[in-house]
Amino acid sequence: MRLNAPRIAPVPQDQWTDEQKALAEPMLARGKMFNIFRTLLGHPEGMRAFLAWGNYILSKRNSLAAREREIVILRIGFLCRSGYEWAQHVEIGKRAGLTDAEISAIKAGAGATGWSAADAALIRACDDLNREHFITEPSWQALRAHFSERQCMDVVFTAGQYTQVSMLLNTFGVQLDEGLKGDPDLRKV
Repeated sequence: MRLNAPRIAPVPQDQWTDEQKALAEPMLARGKMFNIFRTLLGHPEGMRAFLAWGNYILSKRNSLAAREREIVILRIGFLCRSGYEWAQHVEIGKRAGLTDAEISAIKAGAGATGWSAADAALIRACDDLNREHFITEPSWQALRAHFSERQCMDVVFTAGQYTQVSMLLNTFGVQLDEGLKGDPDLRKV
């Protein structure tokens, strides 16, 4: 975590407007509303737009398999040093089939032992996007060897979405939800 306290505090439930209640209702119906969304309630129009795109990225409409999508999200979260993002998606990644060893290897990058060529291509693409804001030709060719054109587009869409998510989490100081543990490798001021 980059900040020990929020810059933008989550909106307390007893202060929600009707518009904020309407945005929160579907999340509360599923049982839990995370701090990211309690924070975004401070900007309902922005939250509504954010949710529309984010729902695509996390849905089955995204052509990447859940495990592949989570490799992209976790690598971007790690590169952006987003402690909140990392903590949330470690749990989601495990549910998508990532092992503890793979999650640890995401930090080491594409050169870590055990990656398939396809998984390494995803990680290299994330590294390029984070560093260059562009996938270099060798990384693109490696991606295309394993993924369709649409899947490659979804790699870029997913990495872009989670770069934005990491930026807002880090900048707004969104704190970990109860039960999540921060990763000391992601503390950077």
